[in-house]
Amino acid sequence: MRFPLAAPIMVIGALLVVLGIGQLTWWAPSETVTVGVPADVRSGPVTVIDAGAKDADGSEMDITVQSKGTFTLAVGRASDVDAWVADAAHLTVTGVGEDQLLTEFTEGEESVPNPSGADLWTSEETADGTLTHRWLDPGEGEWSILIAADGENPAPTAISITSPNDTATPWAVPLLILGALLLVLGIALAFIKPRKTRREPATVGSRAYARQQAHRQGGGTAFSAHPVRPLAALGLAAALGLTGTAVGTASESESATPGEEATPAEEAEGTQYPVLLESQLDRILAKVATSVTEADAAADATLLEQRVAGAAATLRTANYSVRSQADDVPAPTPVAADPVLASMIPTANDWPRTVVALTQGESNPVPQALVLVQEDPRSNYRLTSSIQMLPGTTFPTAGSPQGLQEIPVDGGEDLVASPQDAVAAIADYLTSPDGGNAGTFEPNSFADAITSFQSDVVADAGNDSAEITFTHEPVAEYTRAISAGDGGAMVFGYLEHTYSSVPEGPGDSIALEGTVYETLTGEESTEEGIDVRYGEAVMMYVPAAGSEKKITVIGAAQQLLSAELR
Repeated sequence: MRFPLAAPIMVIGALLVVLGIGQLTWWAPSETVTVGVPADVRSGPVTVIDAGAKDADGSEMDITVQSKGTFTLAVGRASDVDAWVADAAHLTVTGVGEDQLLTEFTEGEESVPNPSGADLWTSEETADGTLTHRWLDPGEGEWSILIAADGENPAPTAISITSPNDTATPWAVPLLILGALLLVLGIALAFIKPRKTRREPATVGSRAYARQQAHRQGGGTAFSAHPVRPLAALGLAAALGLTGTAVGTASESESATPGEEATPAEEAEGTQYPVLLESQLDRILAKVATSVTEADAAADATLLEQRVAGAAATLRTANYSVRSQADDVPAPTPVAADPVLASMIPTANDWPRTVVALTQGESNPVPQALVLVQEDPRSNYRLTSSIQMLPGTTFPTAGSPQGLQEIPVDGGEDLVASPQDAVAAIADYLTSPDGGNAGTFEPNSFADAITSFQSDVVADAGNDSAEITFTHEPVAEYTRAISAGDGGAMVFGYLEHTYSSVPEGPGDSIALEGTVYETLTGEESTEEGIDVRYGEAVMMYVPAAGSEKKITVIGAAQQLLSAELR
């Protein structure tokens, strides 16, 4: 070997190349990292994986749960999950540490309802033994995961989270480049023929001196040999300079980690989102429609209890009862889950919650508004009103930049009338068409039909010997209201309509023969009188305060409830 430095340089270069290759192969970091819940944690009926345990950059994460029995894993908005857990004892996975998941335990109630099938969840899975769930946010906002057995037994705590690992190897390429340069340099040094060193000057008067002088006088030119060692040092310095630039760039890239900067995913304080995703609404409507269809087919009101309440339950229960005695009474209008023509989904973090969906199935001659109410986080949505739209009316679909909001029934300072006052006004108008609310409402077919029927009954000559009265009373607890997005509001109410007919004097009677009232009472006539009760569900649009528009009745539904002799 021509130069003693060549061998060490090649050895160093080879080592650097091996180190670079090692970083890309056998020393390369794992593509994923898995951490789990410590084995000694306490357990409660619920385990929650908080939104804070999810990567801020939205990376895919796999959650693996192991249990000795059956359990449910459900995904819901973080605020909804917290509301459902409430005062229950629970273990919370709050974050991901270096070698284990961070947890905290909260004391509380030792049992909860079984969360399986709750409307609050955007999705859920049930498993026996082991389940791996890919944690993906179903929409905007923060999302948590709830895990429970049956609400009575402890929830699983054998949980691990697998997430993408940082596989960057910033030193690999610089090491390969530097090693290759050193190898080339070492090989070059090994095969370069060294030049002879300069001779010492000959002594004046010696034969050597005479030969040198003769050579110079002969015109020869002597060339000096350039030293090689400084060149080798310069080449190494140049290589290090190149490597230093690459390492510096990698170092800067590492220091600018995503966790040190604010990300667009960070939510503004107080941001609210719709209480239901479209997929949730579709699922809830399907369950409600199935329950109603089964109850209608069997004419069994007990089948309504899980998914129907309020005015909807009152009207359908009455229909089943009346039809069991009078075959000619029509069945209630079917409830269709789809297609959804429009929806009103408010943003809220409290309860009760009201959602409205406008649907029209093949058996529905006109669109129907389905009012769904969730009383508390652990309850499912139930149908409280099913109201058919009136001809020539329009359902508001415009949204609000701030989102739709449920309006307190006694509130509505920004409306021409509060929701409860609007319902009271329509009740008063139907009772006294010429009274103080005669100019409150836009003309509509529902009010026209009711008031025309009432005036025709009173004007009938056959009723001259009877004292006839009609009253419409609002049922306050059935009133709901949602902002319409344009400053107005959609108001849903329920009225009890009583039609009373009493003989005027002794010997007078009320004829019932041939009517449904005869069927229901079993009498052809009565000398005491009769009270006929109807239920009336109404849907109205109430304009914003300051508007010149009147209140509009958009939809209505009426059902005979009972006929009772006095």
